[in-house]
Amino acid sequence: MINFNYENDFKLDYETTLATWISNVIVSEGCKEDEINYVFCDDAYLHKLNVEFLNHDTLTDIISFDYSVGKIIQGDIFISTERVTDNAKDFKVSFAEELHRVIVHGVLHYCGYKDKTEEDAKVMRSKENFYLEQLTTD
Repeated sequence: MINFNYENDFKLDYETTLATWISNVIVSEGCKEDEINYVFCDDAYLHKLNVEFLNHDTLTDIISFDYSVGKIIQGDIFISTERVTDNAKDFKVSFAEELHRVIVHGVLHYCGYKDKTEEDAKVMRSKENFYLEQLTTD
């Protein structure tokens, strides 16, 4: 089950569409969906988590806590909508495109993809692009 939670004024208009898309990504990757909680928040909220749990005193767009067991995918994904807004401007893409990229990025980590090396990051970006092409929000 995909859940969307809000710790700021942001609200998705198409939760069902996104939940179906995320579920399809998980199945396409040969995994099984359990409970995934997306939490949309501001920079201060995510920064506090970053310091408290990861000992990183930096801003970030996403933090995920992976509770998956084998191919059974579950976890909590925290997304700063402020960082997504700034990153969308920096990358010259729409807020929606950057938000969708971050959303799928989190779940791809749960499916086993990494992004610490240049090669892993290329694979991750390719997977993100592949799944972004499959999302229609109209």
